[in-house]
Formats: sequence, C-alpha cells, structure tokens
Amino acid sequence: MASRKPWYGRDVGLSVRMGITLFLLAALYLAFLIFLFESGVPLPTLILIMGLLLLSQYYFSDQLVLWSTRARLVSPAQYPQLYQIVERLCQLADIPVPKLAVMPARMPNAFATGRDPKNSVVVVTQGLLDRLDERELEAVLAHELTHVKNRDAQLITVASFFAMLASFIVQQIFFVGLSMDEGRDRRGGGGGILLVWVGSLIVWAISFILIRALSRYREYAADRGSAILTGHPGYLASALMKIEGGMRRTPDRDLRQAEAFNAFFIFPAISRDSLMELFSTHPNLEHRLAYLERLQEQMEK
Repeated sequence: MASRKPWYGRDVGLSVRMGITLFLLAALYLAFLIFLFESGVPLPTLILIMGLLLLSQYYFSDQLVLWSTRARLVSPAQYPQLYQIVERLCQLADIPVPKLAVMPARMPNAFATGRDPKNSVVVVTQGLLDRLDERELEAVLAHELTHVKNRDAQLITVASFFAMLASFIVQQIFFVGLSMDEGRDRRGGGGGILLVWVGSLIVWAISFILIRALSRYREYAADRGSAILTGHPGYLASALMKIEGGMRRTPDRDLRQAEAFNAFFIFPAISRDSLMELFSTHPNLEHRLAYLERLQEQMEK
C-alpha cells in the first residue's frame, strides 16, 4: 500500500514569479474596470454575459473537451495498468481518483481537465500508451494529477475572465457602442468608442502574455510535482523527449487538428522555437529538461 508523501514543498523562485504575474494581472484588470466605468461602458450587462459564458465553460469544460477530442472514458477492466498507476499516485497526492479517458490519436500526449479534483478527467492518447514504458507513463500521469491537485484549470479560467471581457469588447464594439450611447444619454459625458476599443485591445494583448506566462509557470510546477511524486525527475525528462520525438513524426494534419488543445496538453501539439516561447502556454523542451535536471541534483543531495 502506497504511503502518502508530504506535498511538494516550494520552489521559492517559481512561487515568486507566479505571485508577481498574478499581481500584475489583478492590477491590470482593476485599471481596466475603472477605465470601462469612466467611459460609460455598461459593465453589469457585459459582466453578466461573460459570467454566464465562464460558468458554462467551468462546469461543462470536461464534457466539451472529451467530445471535441473524441476521447472516450475507459474502465479499470479495459485499462487495468493505467488505473493501477493513477490510483497509486492519487493516494500519494491525497486526491480523489479522476475519470480516465483515452483519445484515439497517434501523437503521444496527455492532459487533465475538470473544475476541481472531485470532477476531473485525465486523458491520454493511444500514441502515448504505445510509446512510453511504465515508469515514463507514471511520470506523465503524475504531471497531470499535479495539475488536478493544484486546481490549475480553475486558476487559469478565473485569471482569464477579464481577458475574455476585453476580447468580447474588441470583437463586439458595435454592440458596446450602442449601449454606451444609451448610457451617455442618461449620465452625460463618457469616453469615445474608439478609445474603449483601443484600451480593450491593449488590455487583451497584455493579459494574453501574462496568462501564458502563468500557464508556463504552472507547467513547471506540475513537472516538479511529477518529479516528487515519482521520486525520479529523469522519468519525466525521458517521457518528454519521447513525446517530442513522437510529435516530429506525427502527420501535419493530426497536429493541426490538435492545435486548439495545446493549452491542455503536457506538450504542445506544434513545437515552437525559443523566440516564440513568450507567446506559448508551455516552456520549451530545453528549459523543462534543465529544470528537471536541477530537481534531480537537489533530490540527490
């Protein structure tokens, strides 16, 4: 019977970077709200619309993702080894055992979705099961379960709320402008529609970069969780290299179909060079391997 391990401890530098990113997002969103209010934008209506969209995404994201990726839920009888690994890791991490699903794709990959640890799904592709050995598969699953433990899907969803609002205004400025005209008739004054559009575009662009930075930090945190749950950072490093090699051999058509789910995957479906890492949801492979190597050195001391 697996004994429960102390939870991950802290990477102080990583925690500080995540804290700064969240602070910058909060400051940006507060300034955005003040700007919209002073410009006469109908905030209650827009927040209600975006709130309903966010709630639907929050509560039904797992079903939507399963449907979109054609992943199917599987039982312990169908995949006994997969369930055994996950049950052991969940006991170590002190979280409920999630639902498991298999995605019929040749590319090797995995992701976790769901609003909280009690309502989560871990998905692996058939290509991942075919390519990795048991220890590497365990490391990948530990990475995904760390996402579940840390409620990363919930964190990113909440952090994206006002970015979604800014994006909505940029795309629906005609609707917003009509509502602003009505508000000005009642209140008088207010900023111009063009100013609101430009301000919303700037907020969306800055939040786009900050949210992706936050996502990359959460990937490092999940890599750390995998390393400590398994006790061997090298297993995840080996798995990531195999996944990257498998991606290179995956047909372009399959990669394009999976590109929309890059934010979910343990490894993005289309590899990016280091110059594009600023706009990526994941650190590049070289940086992740270096981070895991440092963890290995720390654990051996």
